[in-house]
This record gives sequence, structure tokens and C-alpha cells, in this order.
Amino acid sequence: MNDTATEQIKNTSLTMPLVAVVILNWNGKQFLQQFLPSVIASTYSNVNIIVADNASSDGSVAYLKSNFPTIQIIQNKENGGFAKGYNMALQNVQADYFVLLNSDVEVTSNWIEPIIELMESNKKIAACQPKILDFNKKTHFEYAGAAGGFIDYLGYPFARGRVIETIEEDNGQYDEPTACFWATGACMFVRASTYKELGGLDEYFFAHQEEIDLCWRMQLSGYKIYANPKSVVYHVGGGTLPKGNSKKVYLNFRNNLIMLYKNSSALNLLFILPIRFGLDALAAYKALFSGDFGYFIAVAKAHFGFAKWFLLDKRKSIFPKKINNNLDGYYTKSIIWQYFVKKKQKFSEIV
Repeated sequence: MNDTATEQIKNTSLTMPLVAVVILNWNGKQFLQQFLPSVIASTYSNVNIIVADNASSDGSVAYLKSNFPTIQIIQNKENGGFAKGYNMALQNVQADYFVLLNSDVEVTSNWIEPIIELMESNKKIAACQPKILDFNKKTHFEYAGAAGGFIDYLGYPFARGRVIETIEEDNGQYDEPTACFWATGACMFVRASTYKELGGLDEYFFAHQEEIDLCWRMQLSGYKIYANPKSVVYHVGGGTLPKGNSKKVYLNFRNNLIMLYKNSSALNLLFILPIRFGLDALAAYKALFSGDFGYFIAVAKAHFGFAKWFLLDKRKSIFPKKINNNLDGYYTKSIIWQYFVKKKQKFSEIV
């Protein structure tokens, strides 16, 4: 390559938005070894790749320094979970866009370009996700986000390509970029200025559904959330807390109730919360009668955890600036009713 061509590439890179891909790691050395090379191979030219380590004890930092000496490392002093871990790390990152990327994600070479192009075309888009496929079954969507997140009026999240426990095969049926309710935390592109404006992730959540809460606050503040399936990544899922783990169940139920309280109107809460408490109890007793005592206890603890937050800890959370109530991806019916009673188990049958 001659000097002129090299200079042209350099100038083009300088005019492109700076993207910081920040991988939050906690004892994920094996995932870094497996998937970090795919991130390094990204074709987007103006990118910084950063690993934010949440006080790992598995030798992750030493491994990175030895095997990837050019990768920037931010070492958090404690494991503050997904929410606090990212907030602490991103204080030290300067970029136009942050990419919150799980360590258990394999990216494709041109995964960045389509999303940045879309977000640059519409400055109201605050967050965007790619198509998320299952690393272990690449013909199918992956649970955490699929082709864009939605939510029903009771606060139950679902996605294009994943409803409750039904995960669809990807046949290109959701390949159009679309406005949605939430973008997955497994691979979330965020406009850095908006992230800072809204205070980032709610650290009280620790982990699970904090990205939905952030996206809800973004929409209430007048921003848009998008999914752009022209970008594709592959997610292992359950890399930190596997499905069915009692702590995961606890955090999901507790955080979902906190999120509902924070972002819903008082009038809606009078109707929604009693129904949710009843449905949560139903799920807990169903698990108990199936022999899953741990699930039952986790849901009960989640309700006590919500009560503690409500009575003592609300001031520790980030509440939204409520301006806009015209929400994309908000389903005004019950996804539970559609799925279990009407037996509609595909996104296309419901929305």
C-alpha cells in the first residue's frame, strides 16, 4: 500500500465516530481467550477495545497483559456487578459511542459499521443492538435480546425471535431494522452523551434488567431504541450466572418490580403491581410443586428485596425524567396470556 492510500485511510478513520468497545469481565478468562480475537478482527477503523475487569480472581488480567498487550485494561477495585462495573469503567472512557459487550460474545468482522451508520443517521437513537444468535445453535436466535427487545404492560420482557421460553429459528423474518423497547446488555451500542446525561445504569440492580431500565428511561426522555439485524453477533449466554441459578431468579424478579415502579405512572402501578405480585406468587408455587424449592425461595426473597428497596433504598436508584410516554415496543396486552392461554408462541403471532 502506498503512502497516499495509507493517508486516505487515516483521514477516513478520523472522520468516523470513535467507538469504544468495552468488555466487562469477571472471571471470564476462557471467554476472553475464545472471543476477544473476533473483536480485534473488527473492520471498523476508529475503534478502541477495552476490557474492564471486575476484580477477577482467575488470572484474567495477567492473561490479557501477556497475550493481548495492546488491549487497554481498566481494573475495577470491586465486583460491582454489570451496572456498577460499567458505570465505574465508562467514567474513564472517552468516545462518541460505547459498546457494552459481554465477554461470551463472538462478533462478525463488520458488526460495528451497520449500527453506527444507523445511529449517525438519526441522532434520536440512543441505543441499538445487533441481531443476537445462539453461539451453540447458530441457526437460532439467542434468549438475551434476539432481534430486538419488547415489553408488555405488566413488565414482562420478550423479543423478536424469543417469547417466554420459545426461541425461533432465524429465517430472515426479523431482518428489518426496527424501533424497539430495549436493546440487550449482551451487546448494546449506546450514544455516550446520552448515557452520561441519564446517569448510566442503575447500580442498585447489580445485574439483570438494568439495560431495560436504562432503555425505558431513554424513551421517557424522548430518545429511540433500535435493533439493526444487518449486524450479527453470537452469544453463549449464562456465562456468569446460568439459567435457573437462584441469585439470577432473585435479581430478575426483584429488579423487574423496581423497574416497573420507577418508570410507570402512579395510576398504572395501582393496577399493575397487584397483578404482578399474584403472577409472581403463581410462578413460585408452580416451581415449588415441581420440586424446585430454590426457585420458590428466590421469588419470595425478591419480593422482600423489592419491599426493602421501596421502604429504605429508593434514593439509591436513578429515576427517569418523564417527558415522553409514546413508547416503541410497548405491548399493551399480556404476553403471559397470549403465550400460555392462547398458545401464541412466536413473536409474529403476537405483535
